[in-house]
Amino acid sequence: MEVPSDLRYTKEHEWVRIEGDLARIGITDFAQDALGDVVYVDVPEIGAEVRAGEPFGEVESTKSVSDVYAPVTGTVVERNGMLGDSPQLVNQDPYREGWMIVVRMGAQGQPEGLMDADAYRAFVDAQRDAPEQ
Repeated sequence: MEVPSDLRYTKEHEWVRIEGDLARIGITDFAQDALGDVVYVDVPEIGAEVRAGEPFGEVESTKSVSDVYAPVTGTVVERNGMLGDSPQLVNQDPYREGWMIVVRMGAQGQPEGLMDADAYRAFVDAQRDAPEQ
């Protein structure tokens, strides 16, 4: 499982790369693997507002449909147009070509409670070790 050290992570298995007041967002390698083959990605239009902790889109795979949650609050300034024709990029390259949206964060949009790579690895390991319910 790939977990880049320059990103921050949510408990819902999203990643965020902070670049000044911009946040590039996608789902983790762990999430794409759990979903299986991604066949459709729905993300908001440019100009849409997203709120930290709330769903902003969906990923549909051959197994299920899952919400994608915003790790930060702000306005969508870019969408990954390649996902319309090539949703499998989420599986093939979740941290580079498979990103979903870029959000311009406002003053209240700065991330809180996100995990670094080591904390995220430990979180995933704990989930894997937890008994099925």
